[in-house]
Formats: sequence, C-alpha cells, structure tokens
Amino acid sequence: MVRGVKKLAGDWRYDVVTIGYPGVVQRGRPAEEPYNVAPGWVGFDFESAFDCPVRVINDAAMQALGCYEGGTMLFLGLGTGVGSALIKDGALVSLELGDLCYKNATYEDYMGLRGLKRFGAKKWRQHVAYGVARLIAAFKPDDVVLGGGNAKKLKPMPAGCRLGSNADAFKGGFRVWSGRRVRS
Repeated sequence: MVRGVKKLAGDWRYDVVTIGYPGVVQRGRPAEEPYNVAPGWVGFDFESAFDCPVRVINDAAMQALGCYEGGTMLFLGLGTGVGSALIKDGALVSLELGDLCYKNATYEDYMGLRGLKRFGAKKWRQHVAYGVARLIAAFKPDDVVLGGGNAKKLKPMPAGCRLGSNADAFKGGFRVWSGRRVRS
C-alpha cells in the first residue's frame, strides 16, 4: 500500500499523512487485520515508511469528520460493509454498528454489499431505510449522513438523512491535523 501511495503521489510534497483504515483503530493503530483487504496492517510502522508523522483513523470516522457541521451527527458508510461513526460536539467516536444484530444476521449482512447483492436494489433500499430509522431512534442525532460507495444508490434518501461524498474523507483527513477537538 505504501509503495502504491508513494507512486501515485509522485513528486507531491507533504509533511504529514492520514490513513483511513477499514477496521478497528485503537490508540491510533490498527487493532486487527481488515476483513476486505490484504493483511500486514497491525504493527506496521507507517511513520518510518512515509518518513513523516502519520495518523491512522477508521475510514468511516475520517469521512464522518469531513462532513461534520456541528451538534450530534451519525455517519453510516454503505460500502462493502457498513462503517459507522458518531460525532457529538466535536468528539468523534468510531462505531462498529455493522456488527449489531439485525433480523437474523447483522446490519452489515442487510445494508452492506452482501445485502445489496442478495436482496437486489429495491429490497436493499427498504432494509437501509428501516435500519437507519432504528439507529436514528436509538441515537437521536441532529444530522445523519449516509456515505460510502453504495449510498448514491439510495433514491430517495431515507427520511432525515443527507448524502455524503467520498471527498469528505479527504476533508476529514485534513481535519485530523487541524487541532479541532477530535477523539477516536
């Protein structure tokens, strides 16, 4: 991954790097190998590899941070799985809501890519709308953002939600270094 990033960055000049990691991050480090990408993340020395300070943050939390506008915001990233984060008054908490029980499986099984493939777009949208409504009832957020690669397939958006953008992850990556009150 590092070689690929350095090749893509070419002659860019950068002083710091933020990595959006698709899994649990504890104390700024991947806590376990990811499910959907190659292993080798846990214990890897990213600062030495990039030769600069590096902050690792959960990928859904990074996108959430980029679209946060204040108050309490729930973010759900609908992609291969279901990423999630909650921000309340600037304090960021990475969540693993995709692992919660939903019907006879998990939120991820119904609202992630497996659910989209298994149920088809129409039924998948119904599961997303119902699942999101349950999470809104539980968390009582001021704002709900649905991001990730499959969120754009939600037409119309579930009630009380707005569409995020993958560009929000870049903004979140910058905000990690901006000195805003952020905890993950």
